[in-house]
Amino acid sequence: MNFLAHIYLSGDNDLLKIGNFMADGIHGKNFDAFPLDIQKGIILHREIDTFTDAHPIFRQSTKRLHANYHHYSGIIVDIFYDHFLAKNWSKYSDETLADFTERFYQSLRDNYDLLNEKTQKMVPYLIQQNWLMSYQTIEGIAVILEKMDNRMKRDSIMRLSVSELRTFYAEFEQEFTTFFATLIVHSNLKLQTL
Repeated sequence: MNFLAHIYLSGDNDLLKIGNFMADGIHGKNFDAFPLDIQKGIILHREIDTFTDAHPIFRQSTKRLHANYHHYSGIIVDIFYDHFLAKNWSKYSDETLADFTERFYQSLRDNYDLLNEKTQKMVPYLIQQNWLMSYQTIEGIAVILEKMDNRMKRDSIMRLSVSELRTFYAEFEQEFTTFFATLIVHSNLKLQTL
């Protein structure tokens, strides 16, 4: 899953959300200098990724892209799935996506000194360009994928996958809906053990 889903699956704890959000930039087990709740967010993030990558429905979505995008297929589907979460947000939360997003941005501002360097550099762009809200539209997804292409060290054509998103929109949405219901249960169980 991508940023929005990771934050959503973290419950109401701001530091846990932050840990889950910045976990991709933290490698190995060297995260014990962070506050405990941030550590829990990092652990939850890794659990979500492991569950997602192995899930047959997620793999079904990636297979549709593999011929054209190879090892980038999983990254693309993560972003597609965040689109469907944003688009259908009211099914998953009583809070509007705009309010949820603004609360998270404020939490990042309030806890800026706790963020790792990579996340500190990313936060101004995240907020200024309102990445989390941009997931709601296909046009927003296209911009996100283009930014991802620009960050890759090797040539990447992830931005072109918007074509497959449009072509197989109903299939991707159904797969997301079925998969995400299982991921919510799995994440909630994991949260109880942290």
